[in-house]
Amino acid sequence: MLDFLPVPSSKEKIGLIAGNGRFPFLVLDAARSQGHEVIVAAIKEETFPQIESHGAAAVHWLSLGELSKLIETFKKEGIRRAIMAGQVKHKQIFSSIRPDWRLAKLLLSLTTRNTDALLGGIAKVLADEGIMLENSTSFLEALLARPGVLTKRPPTDQEKKNIDYGRAVARHLAQYDIGQTVVVAESACVAVEAMEGTDATIARAGHIMQSLDSMPSTLSRALTVIKIAKPNQDMRFDVPVIGARTIEVMQEAGASCLALDAGRCLLLDESAILLASDAAQIAITSD
Repeated sequence: MLDFLPVPSSKEKIGLIAGNGRFPFLVLDAARSQGHEVIVAAIKEETFPQIESHGAAAVHWLSLGELSKLIETFKKEGIRRAIMAGQVKHKQIFSSIRPDWRLAKLLLSLTTRNTDALLGGIAKVLADEGIMLENSTSFLEALLARPGVLTKRPPTDQEKKNIDYGRAVARHLAQYDIGQTVVVAESACVAVEAMEGTDATIARAGHIMQSLDSMPSTLSRALTVIKIAKPNQDMRFDVPVIGARTIEVMQEAGASCLALDAGRCLLLDESAILLASDAAQIAITSD
């Protein structure tokens, strides 16, 4: 558990819509350290069961798609402010979801079937019911990537070229909600993220490079990973997140550099991330 400095608070209840991963736990710890009671709406298909014993005032389990139950639960608990934290797999959202009548109505109203449109629609429905969805980083500003080189090793000249090229590609793709991660080698795009997620994209890039037996030996096979926020990133949801597992996947894939957006990407357990990166000679930079 991270140590967050407690600050005076009116002990207002905060609703936490929890997906998978450690992100919801960090939000829960930080909100509690600031004196808030936290009511968790845990998604049965996603949330880690350990959330039950992590100090929340209450944990309510609901299935993905039960928007009406979510609203009813928060209203009964007196929730007026809520945070959405943790990943919900894209394939769950658009293939496994069983919407109730309220969510079905929302889905039918969408002109674009992507994550941003759906979550933005859910945020509007919640707001109409008097529940304001706040930035997912509201209690975690200390975990946002700070600007500069974060590791002992700075990027090489070739990695800098990869970063410049990769950022241009990533920003172009991100505006269409395709993905937030691009993997580059020798200023050429090897893989772009779609629905599979960051770690799977990096692993796929590694497999692609391993299959290029005819690649000239004078060219580097080292991969550079660029993970950015969207041009108009809504910090209420889908905020870029990096964890120690991402560094492990990068090492397995043969990636030597990671570029992030300063102030718009969360580092879950920064000390562990940097320790693993330095040990693997992976450079991390944030601009």
